[in-house]
Order: sequence, then structure tokens, then C-alpha cells
Amino acid sequence: MKQWMKKLVDQLDVDWGNSASKTASDAAPQLSEDRATLLYIIDTYNKHLFEVQNHSVRKVRDKLDAFAKDLVRPDSEEIEKALFRFRQFFSSYRIDEYSYVQNTFDDFKRIIWEFADHLNEEAQVEESAMADMSQSLEELREAVDSNSIEDLRAKSRQFINFYLENQTKNNERRSKRMDSIKKNLTTVKKQLMEANQTMRRDHLTGAHNRKSYDEQIKRYLQLHDLDKDPITLVLLDIDFFKKINDAYGHDIGDFVLKECVRILEESFARKEDFIARLGGEEFGVILPGCDEASAIKMVEHCMAAIRKEVFVQDKIEIRFTASFGIAPIQPGESADSWYKRADAALYQSKQTGRNKYTVAGPTPIKKVA
Repeated sequence: MKQWMKKLVDQLDVDWGNSASKTASDAAPQLSEDRATLLYIIDTYNKHLFEVQNHSVRKVRDKLDAFAKDLVRPDSEEIEKALFRFRQFFSSYRIDEYSYVQNTFDDFKRIIWEFADHLNEEAQVEESAMADMSQSLEELREAVDSNSIEDLRAKSRQFINFYLENQTKNNERRSKRMDSIKKNLTTVKKQLMEANQTMRRDHLTGAHNRKSYDEQIKRYLQLHDLDKDPITLVLLDIDFFKKINDAYGHDIGDFVLKECVRILEESFARKEDFIARLGGEEFGVILPGCDEASAIKMVEHCMAAIRKEVFVQDKIEIRFTASFGIAPIQPGESADSWYKRADAALYQSKQTGRNKYTVAGPTPIKKVA
């Protein structure tokens, strides 16, 4: 079996029903590259789900897990049935997913359009007032041209009264308009911030999501290019998370994910520390100003906190551990290269026993602890 396929099988954490002394990739049935590719697509999709109307994350995850298990069955007829069900589900889900994204975008447009529409109404009122002023001024000009002192006196008095009245109304209208615009701006700002936070936060755990991580990692790299301060990326993965789901259900699995984020926030509590759920049970932590030694100290503190906790939910006592990959930034490193080194270190931790951390070197992994 190819290396990427072995890594995929290990990530699935499926109980293949063989000897416990074997690794998952050794015990798993042999897969064709086509089926392994489908498993990879399902696994990737599973890690980046978000709440969609008619498709809760929990239910979709259950279905994708079931499809993944069906794909490894040796019975070709059962595989064909599974593929048919998968095509039906995926078609329906993608339509609803697209509708959700489109509706979210429409909400953004509505917020901006309502504000623009309000400004347009104010501009029309101002334009109407200026037209009345222009008309009164034109009548005054006509009085000047008429050479009639009585007409000029009357039109002058009329224009002055109109001008003073118009200026008073303008001042009142301008004050009300500014108050209204400020209120609208406050409302728009709040709506946009709420929508922005929703798009950048994981709905379940409250941690930043993958989109937010991708944006933030670019900012940190730009800052590092300027100040050259150390910065470290930590990737972690909850050990045997699928087995927790299988044994206790997804409600408990969701509880474990939220508790994991709570501990991460307590362990990496500096204002500048950035915690994101990258997908499934995988998390990323960006540690600005931290070199290798500082990052190791923080990770060890986090691991100790996870190990000592006994999590209780619905009268069920749960313990879990996590594996870590630590990658201090290298000079001139890209976001993709940085992530791959951290991911390789994380994979090494999982392959060599889990519940540990590994530090990534410039190219090869140089230290296992």
C-alpha cells in the first residue's frame, strides 16, 4: 500500500477487526487507489463541514463515516450500492451547501444595500431642498432685472426669509441625518462584525476555523519577514477520536472537542496566541514570539492538563490524549511548507505511540520526545 494510503488509513482510526498488535495500515484490507482516493475525499470533506440547513454537521459526519466503512468492504455489489447512495447524498448536500453560502452572501448584500438606500434617500431630500433654493434665487434675479423697487424689495424679503427658514431646516435635517447615519453605521458595523465572526469561527467549539487560520498565518508570516522574531506552529490531533465517537456517540465526541478547545485556550492563553480547529479532531496553534524551547514548554503544560483531566458528560467518564507536532518557523519558509513540516511531525507522533510531541527539523524530523 502506498505511503499516502497508509497515512489515510491510520487517520481513519477504524477498527478493522484484526490483531491489536498490528498497526491500522497493516490490519486494514488492501485498497485500490480509486477507493483510497474516494476515502481521502470523504475524510477531507468530513474535516471541513459546517452547519447547513437540513444537514447538521453531526448527521453528515455519521453518513460520511458510514460511506467510508462501506468503501472498504470486499463485496463489490455492496460497494456499488454504497457508491449509489453516496452520489445521491453528495448531490443533495452540495445543492443545500451552495444555497447556504449564497444566502449568506445575499445577507451581506442586503446589509450594505439597506445602508446605501438610506443614504440615497437623504441625498434626494438634500437635492430637493437645493432645487427650492435655486428657484427662489432665480426669482430674486428676475426682480433685479425688472428695475422695480417694490418687486425687488418684496422678492428680497421673501428670499431672505426663505433662506433663513431653509438654513434652519437644513441644520435640523443635517443633525437628524447625522444621528440617523451614526445609528445605521453602528447597526451595519454590528451586523457585519457578527457575520464576519460567524464566518471565521467554528460553530461547535468557538475556536477559529480553517478560513481564519489561512488568513492569520499569512499575516504572521508577513510580520516575521519584517521583525524576524521567532514564531512556532503547533498541530495537534485527538488520539483515537473516531473510537470515542463509535463507543459513546457524536454527542460525547462533540463534548470532547469543546473540552479540548477549553484546555487549549487555558494552556495557550496569551493574547497573541491563535487557536484554530482545522477540521475534524485536528487543531492548529500559532505561537508568535515563541522559539522551540518556549513552544515545547507550553505544549508539555497542555499535554499534562489533558492527561490529568477526567471529563464527565451524561454520567460517562472519559479520558483522552492528544498527539502534537511542533514546527518553529524557518527563514524564508512558506505557509504550505511550514504546515507540512508540522503535519509530518504530528504524523510521526501518532506513528510512534501517540500521546506525545515531535519537533520538526528544517527538512527531516530531528527530535522525538
